[in-house]
Amino acid sequence: MTNKHIWEGWTVQDFINELEPTFNRIVNGHSWTAPFKNDKELKEWLMDNQPYYKKHIPEVFNYFKERIKI
Repeated sequence: MTNKHIWEGWTVQDFINELEPTFNRIVNGHSWTAPFKNDKELKEWLMDNQPYYKKHIPEVFNYFKERIKI
């Protein structure tokens, strides 16, 4: 499923790879952004920080949600 094209050649995995370093800093407390308190905060952060495509991508959201317990 991560090879699904979302936007102009970008796949789910491309978006995950782009967001993961910053996500890791946030959840480990090494960012000025506070860790996510709920699904809504995570979803909004993902949409705001995805390059080029600012819409909800369920597969990206589910990947990161699985990585943390909200």
